[in-house]
Amino acid sequence: MVTTNQVEPTKENFLNKKKFSKMVETAVRMNGMSYLDTIVWLCEKNNIEIEDIKKYLSPSITENLEKEAMDLNFLPKVNTLDV
Repeated sequence: MVTTNQVEPTKENFLNKKKFSKMVETAVRMNGMSYLDTIVWLCEKNNIEIEDIKKYLSPSITENLEKEAMDLNFLPKVNTLDV
């Protein structure tokens, strides 16, 4: 079940990186959606082109999105050393 009351931007304020990142994190936590699904859903809901979303993503969301993409084999897995 997707709830929308907690992730809508206010009419008075324009969307920026901080607000969009908070919307993504809130939707992921509340709805149990993946970051990829959440970002697509928020883009559709707020009439944002997916191609334009990079400027709204914080580094932490980008990292989580990359991890999900690697887990789904959308991106090649990077070799890492366990320290």
